Amino acid sequence: MAAERNADGVERRLPTDEARELLALTRDIARREIAPRAAEEEAAGRFPRELFTLLSRSGLLGLPYDPVYGGGGQPYEVYLQVLEELAAARLTVGLGVSVHALSCHALARFGTEEQRAAHLPAMLGGGLLGAYCLSEPSAGSDAAALRTRAVREGARAGSGGDVGDGGGDWVIDGTKAWITHGGIADFCTVMARTGGAGARGITAFLVPGDAPGLSAAPPERKMGMTGSPTAQLHFDGVRVPDARRLGAEGQGFALALDALDSGRLGIAACAVGLGQAALDEAVAYARERRQFGRPIADFQGLRFLLADMATRVEAGRALYLEAARLRDEGRPFGRCAAMAKLFCTDAAMQVTTDAVQVLGGYGYTADFPVERYLREAKMLQIVEGTNQIQRVVIARHLVGPESR
Repeated sequence: MAAERNADGVERRLPTDEARELLALTRDIARREIAPRAAEEEAAGRFPRELFTLLSRSGLLGLPYDPVYGGGGQPYEVYLQVLEELAAARLTVGLGVSVHALSCHALARFGTEEQRAAHLPAMLGGGLLGAYCLSEPSAGSDAAALRTRAVREGARAGSGGDVGDGGGDWVIDGTKAWITHGGIADFCTVMARTGGAGARGITAFLVPGDAPGLSAAPPERKMGMTGSPTAQLHFDGVRVPDARRLGAEGQGFALALDALDSGRLGIAACAVGLGQAALDEAVAYARERRQFGRPIADFQGLRFLLADMATRVEAGRALYLEAARLRDEGRPFGRCAAMAKLFCTDAAMQVTTDAVQVLGGYGYTADFPVERYLREAKMLQIVEGTNQIQRVVIARHLVGPESR
Protein backbone atom coordinates (compact mmCIF):
# COMPACT_ATOMS: atom_id res chain seq x y z
CA MET A 1 0.00 0.00 0.00
CA ALA A 2 1.42 3.38 -1.02
CA ALA A 3 1.65 6.16 1.54
CA GLU A 4 2.37 9.88 1.55
CA ARG A 5 2.05 12.79 3.93
CA ASN A 6 -0.42 15.62 3.50
CA ALA A 7 0.31 19.29 4.11
CA ASP A 8 0.12 19.00 7.89
CA GLY A 9 2.40 15.98 8.02
CA VAL A 10 -0.26 13.32 8.60
CA GLU A 11 0.41 10.09 6.74
CA ARG A 12 -2.26 9.27 4.18
CA ARG A 13 -2.46 5.68 2.94
CA LEU A 14 -3.45 4.94 -0.63
CA PRO A 15 -4.18 1.53 -2.13
CA THR A 16 -1.92 1.79 -5.20
CA ASP A 17 0.79 3.87 -6.83
CA GLU A 18 -1.84 4.85 -9.41
CA ALA A 19 -3.96 6.30 -6.61
CA ARG A 20 -0.98 8.24 -5.25
CA GLU A 21 -0.34 9.72 -8.70
CA LEU A 22 -4.02 10.55 -9.05
CA LEU A 23 -4.03 12.46 -5.79
CA ALA A 24 -0.85 14.29 -6.80
CA LEU A 25 -2.53 15.32 -10.07
CA THR A 26 -5.55 16.55 -8.12
CA ARG A 27 -3.40 18.63 -5.80
CA ASP A 28 -1.56 20.14 -8.73
CA ILE A 29 -4.81 21.16 -10.44
CA ALA A 30 -6.17 22.47 -7.15
CA ARG A 31 -3.04 24.54 -6.49
CA ARG A 32 -2.61 25.95 -9.99
CA GLU A 33 -6.12 26.21 -11.40
CA ILE A 34 -8.70 26.22 -8.60
CA ALA A 35 -7.46 27.89 -5.41
CA PRO A 36 -6.02 31.11 -6.96
CA ARG A 37 -9.40 32.09 -8.42
CA ALA A 38 -11.68 30.83 -5.68
CA ALA A 39 -12.19 33.99 -3.60
CA GLU A 40 -12.70 36.29 -6.57
CA GLU A 41 -15.11 33.98 -8.38
CA GLU A 42 -17.14 33.17 -5.27
CA ALA A 43 -17.48 36.90 -4.55
CA ALA A 44 -18.70 37.41 -8.11
CA GLY A 45 -21.01 34.39 -7.97
CA ARG A 46 -19.34 32.86 -11.00
CA PHE A 47 -19.58 29.14 -11.74
CA PRO A 48 -16.26 27.80 -13.13
CA ARG A 49 -17.57 25.57 -15.93
CA GLU A 50 -14.15 25.50 -17.58
CA LEU A 51 -12.69 23.86 -14.45
CA PHE A 52 -15.19 21.03 -14.73
CA THR A 53 -14.20 20.61 -18.36
CA LEU A 54 -10.58 20.35 -17.21
CA LEU A 55 -11.51 17.83 -14.52
CA SER A 56 -13.40 15.78 -17.07
CA ARG A 57 -10.43 15.74 -19.45
CA SER A 58 -8.19 14.77 -16.53
CA GLY A 59 -10.40 11.79 -15.70
CA LEU A 60 -11.59 13.16 -12.36
CA LEU A 61 -15.35 13.39 -12.98
CA GLY A 62 -16.02 9.66 -13.15
CA LEU A 63 -13.48 8.20 -10.76
CA PRO A 64 -15.65 5.59 -8.96
CA TYR A 65 -17.24 4.22 -12.14
CA ASP A 66 -16.40 1.41 -14.57
CA PRO A 67 -13.53 2.16 -17.00
CA VAL A 68 -15.52 0.34 -19.70
CA TYR A 69 -17.77 3.42 -19.83
CA GLY A 70 -15.08 6.05 -19.37
CA GLY A 71 -14.84 5.95 -15.58
CA GLY A 72 -11.71 5.81 -13.49
CA GLY A 73 -12.33 2.44 -11.85
CA GLN A 74 -11.12 3.79 -8.50
CA PRO A 75 -12.32 2.61 -5.09
CA TYR A 76 -14.39 5.03 -3.06
CA GLU A 77 -11.51 5.33 -0.61
CA VAL A 78 -9.50 7.05 -3.34
CA TYR A 79 -12.35 8.99 -4.95
CA LEU A 80 -13.31 10.60 -1.65
CA GLN A 81 -9.75 11.74 -0.97
CA VAL A 82 -9.79 13.43 -4.37
CA LEU A 83 -13.03 15.16 -3.39
CA GLU A 84 -11.43 16.32 -0.15
CA GLU A 85 -8.55 17.93 -2.01
CA LEU A 86 -10.88 19.66 -4.47
CA ALA A 87 -13.14 20.95 -1.69
CA ALA A 88 -10.15 22.27 0.26
CA ALA A 89 -9.27 24.40 -2.75
CA ARG A 90 -12.88 25.48 -3.44
CA LEU A 91 -16.04 23.91 -2.12
CA THR A 92 -18.01 24.81 -5.26
CA VAL A 93 -15.74 22.47 -7.22
CA GLY A 94 -15.56 19.61 -4.72
CA LEU A 95 -19.30 19.62 -4.09
CA GLY A 96 -19.98 19.95 -7.81
CA VAL A 97 -17.97 16.81 -8.56
CA SER A 98 -19.83 14.98 -5.77
CA VAL A 99 -23.23 16.02 -7.16
CA HIS A 100 -22.18 15.01 -10.65
CA ALA A 101 -21.17 11.56 -9.41
CA LEU A 102 -24.49 11.32 -7.57
CA SER A 103 -26.40 12.12 -10.75
CA CYS A 104 -24.59 9.29 -12.59
CA HIS A 105 -25.26 6.68 -9.91
CA ALA A 106 -28.70 5.40 -10.94
CA LEU A 107 -27.67 4.86 -14.56
CA ALA A 108 -24.33 3.27 -13.68
CA ARG A 109 -25.80 0.86 -11.14
CA PHE A 110 -29.35 0.17 -12.33
CA GLY A 111 -29.38 1.02 -16.04
CA THR A 112 -29.38 -1.58 -18.78
CA GLU A 113 -26.24 -2.38 -20.74
CA GLU A 114 -27.69 -0.45 -23.68
CA GLN A 115 -28.44 2.59 -21.51
CA ARG A 116 -24.99 2.63 -19.96
CA ALA A 117 -23.25 2.28 -23.32
CA ALA A 118 -25.38 5.04 -24.83
CA HIS A 119 -25.00 7.67 -22.10
CA LEU A 120 -22.28 6.99 -19.53
CA PRO A 121 -19.17 7.71 -21.64
CA ALA A 122 -20.30 11.29 -22.28
CA MET A 123 -21.43 11.72 -18.66
CA LEU A 124 -18.19 10.43 -17.15
CA GLY A 125 -15.54 11.75 -19.51
CA GLY A 126 -17.22 13.81 -22.20
CA GLY A 127 -17.40 17.13 -20.43
CA LEU A 128 -21.06 16.87 -19.44
CA LEU A 129 -22.33 18.03 -16.05
CA GLY A 130 -25.20 16.44 -14.14
CA ALA A 131 -27.90 17.40 -11.65
CA TYR A 132 -29.79 15.23 -9.15
CA CYS A 133 -33.49 16.05 -8.91
CA LEU A 134 -35.27 14.61 -5.88
CA SER A 135 -36.30 17.46 -3.57
CA GLU A 136 -39.34 19.64 -4.21
CA PRO A 137 -40.75 22.80 -2.61
CA SER A 138 -43.06 20.70 -0.40
CA ALA A 139 -40.93 17.54 -0.23
CA GLY A 140 -37.51 18.03 1.37
CA SER A 141 -36.74 15.71 4.26
CA ASP A 142 -39.98 13.86 3.38
CA ALA A 143 -38.75 13.18 -0.14
CA ALA A 144 -41.23 10.34 -0.71
CA ALA A 145 -44.02 12.94 -0.70
CA LEU A 146 -42.85 14.37 -4.04
CA ARG A 147 -45.56 15.51 -6.46
CA THR A 148 -43.79 15.80 -9.81
CA ARG A 149 -45.68 13.35 -12.02
CA ALA A 150 -44.75 11.35 -15.12
CA VAL A 151 -47.59 9.95 -17.25
CA ARG A 152 -46.93 7.29 -19.85
CA GLU A 153 -48.21 7.70 -23.38
CA GLY A 154 -48.13 5.33 -26.37
CA ALA A 155 -46.71 2.24 -24.67
CA ARG A 156 -46.60 -0.97 -26.66
CA ALA A 157 -49.34 -3.44 -25.82
CA GLY A 158 -48.17 -5.89 -23.19
CA SER A 159 -45.08 -3.89 -22.22
CA GLY A 160 -44.26 -4.29 -18.55
CA GLY A 161 -42.58 -2.21 -15.93
CA ASP A 162 -39.18 -3.91 -15.95
CA VAL A 163 -35.91 -2.30 -16.94
CA GLY A 164 -35.71 -1.72 -20.67
CA ASP A 165 -37.57 0.05 -23.44
CA GLY A 166 -41.27 -0.65 -23.13
CA GLY A 167 -42.03 1.82 -25.87
CA GLY A 168 -43.84 5.14 -25.77
CA ASP A 169 -42.95 8.31 -23.92
CA TRP A 170 -43.32 9.70 -20.44
CA VAL A 171 -44.60 13.25 -19.98
CA ILE A 172 -43.26 14.92 -16.84
CA ASP A 173 -44.89 17.85 -15.05
CA GLY A 174 -43.87 19.45 -11.77
CA THR A 175 -41.20 21.43 -9.96
CA LYS A 176 -37.95 20.34 -8.37
CA ALA A 177 -36.22 22.51 -5.75
CA TRP A 178 -32.73 23.12 -4.39
CA ILE A 179 -31.11 21.64 -7.46
CA THR A 180 -27.33 22.06 -7.58
CA HIS A 181 -26.34 22.96 -11.17
CA GLY A 182 -29.98 23.87 -11.83
CA GLY A 183 -30.16 25.66 -15.18
CA ILE A 184 -26.67 24.70 -16.34
CA ALA A 185 -26.69 20.89 -16.13
CA ASP A 186 -26.46 18.85 -19.33
CA PHE A 187 -28.53 16.03 -17.88
CA CYS A 188 -30.72 15.43 -14.83
CA THR A 189 -31.57 12.28 -12.91
CA VAL A 190 -35.19 12.94 -12.02
CA MET A 191 -37.50 11.16 -9.58
CA ALA A 192 -41.16 11.47 -10.57
CA ARG A 193 -44.42 9.90 -9.43
CA THR A 194 -45.75 7.30 -11.86
CA GLY A 195 -48.05 5.47 -9.44
CA GLY A 196 -49.87 6.01 -6.17
CA ALA A 197 -48.81 7.82 -3.04
CA GLY A 198 -45.67 6.93 -1.15
CA ALA A 199 -42.23 5.65 -2.01
CA ARG A 200 -43.41 2.77 -4.22
CA GLY A 201 -45.06 5.08 -6.71
CA ILE A 202 -41.85 6.81 -7.82
CA THR A 203 -39.76 6.12 -10.94
CA ALA A 204 -36.38 7.49 -12.05
CA PHE A 205 -35.66 9.08 -15.44
CA LEU A 206 -32.60 10.43 -17.24
CA VAL A 207 -33.68 13.78 -18.70
CA PRO A 208 -31.56 15.88 -21.10
CA GLY A 209 -30.80 19.32 -19.75
CA ASP A 210 -32.11 20.95 -22.93
CA ALA A 211 -35.35 18.97 -23.12
CA PRO A 212 -38.28 21.09 -24.40
CA GLY A 213 -40.46 22.18 -21.51
CA LEU A 214 -37.61 22.10 -18.96
CA SER A 215 -36.74 25.51 -17.54
CA ALA A 216 -34.94 26.92 -14.52
CA ALA A 217 -35.99 29.63 -12.10
CA PRO A 218 -33.45 32.32 -11.19
CA PRO A 219 -30.74 30.92 -8.91
CA GLU A 220 -31.37 31.07 -5.18
CA ARG A 221 -29.66 33.91 -3.30
CA LYS A 222 -27.54 32.03 -0.77
CA MET A 223 -25.34 32.98 2.18
CA GLY A 224 -22.50 30.82 0.82
CA MET A 225 -21.51 28.69 -2.15
CA THR A 226 -22.47 31.64 -4.34
CA GLY A 227 -20.43 30.28 -7.24
CA SER A 228 -22.54 27.12 -7.37
CA PRO A 229 -25.99 27.75 -8.89
CA THR A 230 -28.90 26.31 -6.94
CA ALA A 231 -32.29 26.68 -8.60
CA GLN A 232 -35.76 25.29 -9.00
CA LEU A 233 -36.37 23.30 -12.18
CA HIS A 234 -39.80 23.42 -13.84
CA PHE A 235 -41.05 20.48 -15.90
CA ASP A 236 -43.88 21.57 -18.20
CA GLY A 237 -44.87 18.65 -20.40
CA VAL A 238 -41.27 17.39 -20.67
CA ARG A 239 -41.39 14.34 -22.92
CA VAL A 240 -38.90 11.53 -22.24
CA PRO A 241 -38.79 8.20 -24.11
CA ASP A 242 -39.21 5.05 -22.06
CA ALA A 243 -35.65 4.13 -23.07
CA ARG A 244 -34.57 6.83 -20.57
CA ARG A 245 -36.43 5.25 -17.67
CA LEU A 246 -33.89 4.01 -15.10
CA GLY A 247 -34.79 0.79 -13.33
CA ALA A 248 -38.27 -0.62 -13.08
CA GLU A 249 -41.41 1.43 -12.62
CA GLY A 250 -41.87 2.17 -8.93
CA GLN A 251 -38.19 1.55 -8.14
CA GLY A 252 -37.15 5.21 -8.28
CA PHE A 253 -37.19 5.97 -4.58
CA ALA A 254 -35.05 2.94 -3.80
CA LEU A 255 -32.60 4.12 -6.48
CA ALA A 256 -32.60 7.59 -4.92
CA LEU A 257 -31.81 6.29 -1.44
CA ASP A 258 -29.11 3.98 -2.77
CA ALA A 259 -27.43 6.96 -4.41
CA LEU A 260 -27.74 9.09 -1.28
CA ASP A 261 -25.83 6.61 0.87
CA SER A 262 -22.84 7.14 -1.42
CA GLY A 263 -23.54 10.85 -1.87
CA ARG A 264 -23.40 11.41 1.88
CA LEU A 265 -19.84 10.18 1.84
CA GLY A 266 -19.07 12.78 -0.82
CA ILE A 267 -20.47 15.52 1.43
CA ALA A 268 -18.44 14.18 4.36
CA ALA A 269 -15.23 14.28 2.34
CA CYS A 270 -15.99 17.81 1.17
CA ALA A 271 -16.61 18.87 4.77
CA VAL A 272 -13.24 17.49 5.84
CA GLY A 273 -11.58 19.34 2.97
CA LEU A 274 -13.23 22.59 4.01
CA GLY A 275 -12.24 22.02 7.63
CA GLN A 276 -8.66 21.28 6.63
CA ALA A 277 -8.51 24.52 4.63
CA ALA A 278 -9.80 26.49 7.62
CA LEU A 279 -7.33 24.79 9.96
CA ASP A 280 -4.41 25.48 7.64
CA GLU A 281 -5.38 29.15 7.42
CA ALA A 282 -5.72 29.43 11.20
CA VAL A 283 -2.35 27.77 11.88
CA ALA A 284 -0.56 29.97 9.36
CA TYR A 285 -2.11 33.11 10.82
CA ALA A 286 -1.33 32.09 14.40
CA ARG A 287 2.31 31.63 13.52
CA GLU A 288 2.59 35.06 11.88
CA ARG A 289 0.34 37.26 14.03
CA ARG A 290 2.21 38.81 16.98
CA GLN A 291 0.69 40.23 20.15
CA PHE A 292 2.41 41.11 23.43
CA GLY A 293 5.74 40.68 21.68
CA ARG A 294 5.34 37.11 20.45
CA PRO A 295 3.32 34.99 17.99
CA ILE A 296 -0.21 34.28 19.20
CA ALA A 297 0.52 30.61 18.54
CA ASP A 298 2.56 30.74 21.78
CA PHE A 299 -0.54 31.26 23.92
CA GLN A 300 -1.97 28.12 25.46
CA GLY A 301 -5.61 29.08 24.99
CA LEU A 302 -5.10 29.39 21.24
CA ARG A 303 -2.89 26.31 21.02
CA PHE A 304 -5.62 24.23 22.63
CA LEU A 305 -8.18 25.64 20.20
CA LEU A 306 -6.01 24.63 17.24
CA ALA A 307 -5.48 21.19 18.75
CA ASP A 308 -9.25 20.65 19.02
CA MET A 309 -9.72 21.82 15.43
CA ALA A 310 -7.09 19.41 14.16
CA THR A 311 -8.60 16.54 16.13
CA ARG A 312 -12.04 17.14 14.63
CA VAL A 313 -10.63 17.22 11.10
CA GLU A 314 -8.60 14.06 11.57
CA ALA A 315 -11.46 12.18 13.26
CA GLY A 316 -13.79 13.12 10.41
CA ARG A 317 -11.29 11.91 7.86
CA ALA A 318 -10.92 8.57 9.63
CA LEU A 319 -14.70 8.13 9.78
CA TYR A 320 -15.42 8.83 6.12
CA LEU A 321 -12.53 6.60 5.04
CA GLU A 322 -13.85 3.76 7.22
CA ALA A 323 -17.26 4.07 5.56
CA ALA A 324 -15.58 4.13 2.14
CA ARG A 325 -13.69 0.93 2.90
CA LEU A 326 -16.92 -0.78 3.95
CA ARG A 327 -18.47 0.27 0.65
CA ASP A 328 -15.45 -0.90 -1.35
CA GLU A 329 -15.61 -4.29 0.37
CA GLY A 330 -19.28 -4.70 -0.52
CA ARG A 331 -20.35 -4.56 3.13
CA PRO A 332 -23.29 -2.55 4.53
CA PHE A 333 -22.18 1.04 4.93
CA GLY A 334 -25.36 3.11 5.22
CA ARG A 335 -25.12 3.62 8.98
CA CYS A 336 -21.46 4.60 8.77
CA ALA A 337 -22.19 6.93 5.85
CA ALA A 338 -24.86 8.73 7.89
CA MET A 339 -22.43 8.97 10.82
CA ALA A 340 -19.72 10.37 8.55
CA LYS A 341 -22.03 12.96 7.03
CA LEU A 342 -23.28 13.99 10.48
CA PHE A 343 -19.90 14.14 12.20
CA CYS A 344 -17.85 15.65 9.38
CA THR A 345 -20.28 18.46 8.60
CA ASP A 346 -20.78 19.34 12.26
CA ALA A 347 -17.00 19.30 12.62
CA ALA A 348 -16.61 21.61 9.62
CA MET A 349 -19.08 24.05 11.17
CA GLN A 350 -17.15 24.09 14.45
CA VAL A 351 -13.71 24.25 12.86
CA THR A 352 -14.61 27.12 10.54
CA THR A 353 -16.20 29.00 13.46
CA ASP A 354 -13.02 28.51 15.48
CA ALA A 355 -10.89 29.62 12.54
CA VAL A 356 -12.74 32.94 12.46
CA GLN A 357 -12.08 33.27 16.21
CA VAL A 358 -8.36 32.63 15.75
CA LEU A 359 -8.14 35.42 13.20
CA GLY A 360 -10.21 37.75 15.38
CA GLY A 361 -11.47 40.85 13.57
CA TYR A 362 -9.61 39.89 10.42
CA GLY A 363 -11.49 36.60 10.36
CA TYR A 364 -14.75 38.50 10.05
CA THR A 365 -13.61 40.31 6.91
CA ALA A 366 -13.54 39.13 3.31
CA ASP A 367 -9.82 39.84 3.19
CA PHE A 368 -9.27 36.35 4.60
CA PRO A 369 -11.07 33.20 3.39
CA VAL A 370 -12.25 31.88 6.77
CA GLU A 371 -15.46 33.93 6.78
CA ARG A 372 -16.35 32.31 3.44
CA TYR A 373 -15.50 28.89 4.83
CA LEU A 374 -17.87 29.50 7.75
CA ARG A 375 -20.73 30.49 5.43
CA GLU A 376 -20.11 27.46 3.25
CA ALA A 377 -19.91 25.00 6.15
CA LYS A 378 -23.48 25.74 7.21
CA MET A 379 -24.80 24.45 3.91
CA LEU A 380 -23.10 21.08 4.37
CA GLN A 381 -25.20 20.40 7.48
CA ILE A 382 -28.33 20.70 5.32
CA VAL A 383 -27.76 19.14 1.89
CA GLU A 384 -28.37 15.46 1.04
CA GLY A 385 -30.30 14.93 4.24
CA THR A 386 -30.12 17.36 7.14
CA ASN A 387 -28.08 16.28 10.10
CA GLN A 388 -31.32 15.69 11.99
CA ILE A 389 -32.27 13.17 9.30
CA GLN A 390 -28.85 11.53 9.67
CA ARG A 391 -29.61 10.99 13.34
CA VAL A 392 -32.93 9.38 12.38
CA VAL A 393 -31.10 7.05 9.99
CA ILE A 394 -28.47 6.11 12.57
CA ALA A 395 -31.07 5.48 15.27
CA ARG A 396 -33.06 3.22 12.93
CA HIS A 397 -29.97 1.12 12.38
CA LEU A 398 -29.51 0.87 16.14
CA VAL A 399 -33.05 0.26 17.46
CA GLY A 400 -35.26 -0.25 14.40
CA PRO A 401 -37.97 1.96 12.87
CA GLU A 402 -40.21 4.19 14.95
CA SER A 403 -43.50 2.78 16.29
CA ARG A 404 -46.57 3.93 14.41
